[in-house]
Amino acid sequence: MAISMYQSSIPVLVRMLGNLSAILTKAEAYAQAKKIEPRVLIEGRLSPDMFPLARQVQIATDMAKGCGARLAGVDLPKYEDNEATFDELQARLAKTIAFLNSLRPEQIDGSEDRDITIPMGNNPPLQLKGLNYLLYWVQPNFYFHVTTAYAILRHNGLEIGKMDYLGPR
Repeated sequence: MAISMYQSSIPVLVRMLGNLSAILTKAEAYAQAKKIEPRVLIEGRLSPDMFPLARQVQIATDMAKGCGARLAGVDLPKYEDNEATFDELQARLAKTIAFLNSLRPEQIDGSEDRDITIPMGNNPPLQLKGLNYLLYWVQPNFYFHVTTAYAILRHNGLEIGKMDYLGPR
């Protein structure tokens, strides 16, 4: 049985973004219960040279919406990248999930050989075929940033575990 590009991307991204949303909900409740200024968690980082929690969430959503848009051949949604509260991060997650859910399998299936070009700032753009883009660019980047967001919160005392990361079955 073959697995489609749609099945390999959109439902997986939506699930993990939903799990990240649930983790952020727990983080906000934790901050309130422990009387921690939410900004401390939102600006928390694992190392001084790594991005803080808010940026990890932004990049994870950028990877997800970029994947959906590029594989479907539709315009990439633009976000301001100015989220500074749990509510704003949750809104960004919800907006990304809604966008991904608006994409249909027929828009994405068959995109394995679609030419994908990713701007790389001052460097030449990254050019990949759809399948390689999904497997070797989106998935590793997406999981890295979701995992790092989880790790920042866990490092700051939030009692979460592997099942929070994996989400409900």
